Amino acid sequence: MKKFILISWLLLLAASASFAQIADDAQPNFKPSIQTAIERQMATYPESTLQDIYKSFYQEHFGPGHIISDTASARRYLMRELSEMGKTQSPYFEPTGSQGDYVRVYLSAVANNLITAEQLLDAFVRSANSRQEPTVNWLEKWEAIVSIIQANKMEIEGFETDLPLLTEAARNNQAVHHSRRYNETYHPHYRIVERSIFEIELKPSLK
Repeated sequence: MKKFILISWLLLLAASASFAQIADDAQPNFKPSIQTAIERQMATYPESTLQDIYKSFYQEHFGPGHIISDTASARRYLMRELSEMGKTQSPYFEPTGSQGDYVRVYLSAVANNLITAEQLLDAFVRSANSRQEPTVNWLEKWEAIVSIIQANKMEIEGFETDLPLLTEAARNNQAVHHSRRYNETYHPHYRIVERSIFEIELKPSLK
């Protein structure tokens, strides 16, 4: 009996080691994608704060947000934003987060007649209404993002001040706006579109 217990214990130990090795092997693939996304954000938008990084990964995690039942209201808001926005040097599109499951499609693409407002609105509404609830805990993902920033000693102005506020927001699955500094510098105007819809319906016109 003792021999059986000893053999079982050794097998369990070996299995645990195998799972640990799998996790270690997977981790390098996970970390650089997040790290690269943050580095890309800071290189493209140097005035970004931790709040803006949170927003990008949050949009990737949750998509456009709530179901849109009032399309007419969404259309009026889009048309008003188009009429009020000034000149912008924004790209036509960019991925959110590290995986790019959702894409920011900028209104500059409509202003420059590459796509129509109706095309963007339709893609945005369908992306919101087809969104699936995430299976991964947002707080855990946010803490992983923060740990990568800290481990790589990335310099982000206001990090220590913003961190506790954003972690509390993550605990409640709460969305945030862009930081004031980001808004004043970059004047972002975009809609969030699910990647497969974007790739098939919008991207061909934005190359």
